Amino acid sequence: MKIDYLKLEKKINIKFKSKSLLIRSLTHKSYNKVNNNEKIEFLGDRVLGLVIAKKLLEIYPDEKEGILDKKFASLVNKKTCLQIGKNINLQNYILVFNPKNKSIKIEDKVISDSCEALIGAIYLDKGFNITEKTILDLWKDKIKESVITQVDAKTKLQE
Repeated sequence: MKIDYLKLEKKINIKFKSKSLLIRSLTHKSYNKVNNNEKIEFLGDRVLGLVIAKKLLEIYPDEKEGILDKKFASLVNKKTCLQIGKNINLQNYILVFNPKNKSIKIEDKVISDSCEALIGAIYLDKGFNITEKTILDLWKDKIKESVITQVDAKTKLQE
């Protein structure tokens, strides 16, 4: 089975200089125990956090840290990364061990982790500015949703 990574590049509007970096970012450890996406995912998680934190400070300059923290957590959590990953059909590009070469369902955690790894790969291949633009494009609807503040009882007590 040959994977057409060009479709993914078109979907995210990025042309990788290093196709091997792109492929590695979508390679699960079950497929390759040595050259997989774990370290790139680690980096991608930090880059995503930086971009989202920066954006939240721009949008909400007068907001309290506690509220910003809640918005941040909802934008960078595994559930949101999974939704973003599914929006770009990331499950179609992830390499996982498949002994019988049949159609298998990629686990949600693998999609979420691969989304972060893809961000790390974009950063390594294209630098911060393009990565920031890509994240903000992919997360724009989620960021718009963050305007609606969900305040719980604990937060109200701190105001």
